[in-house]
Amino acid sequence: MPAAPPPVLTSSQRKRLRGLAHPLHPVVQLGRGGLGEPLLAAIDQELSRHELIKVRLAGEKEEKRALVAAIEERLACACAGLVGHVAILYRPAADPALRRIDPGE
Repeated sequence: MPAAPPPVLTSSQRKRLRGLAHPLHPVVQLGRGGLGEPLLAAIDQELSRHELIKVRLAGEKEEKRALVAAIEERLACACAGLVGHVAILYRPAADPALRRIDPGE
């Protein structure tokens, strides 16, 4: 799992990423098992493959915020938005030549 610091997104970058994520479907779903290593590995793999993903979360509002904060910290990614039960996560590819998503300025 990455040791790089998470990207810091401006409000305009978060807005752009939310727009790009609109047609996407959640690729990982957090269930009753909670935030375990297998789930973190699945999120990490999807972020490495796609850069921008949606994750479906369960629980109350504060629980979801805590889960997203834990994911951001552990996987060095940034949350572009949390709408209802869906979090939009972004992590640029490590190799700049492989980056497909431009968050804007």
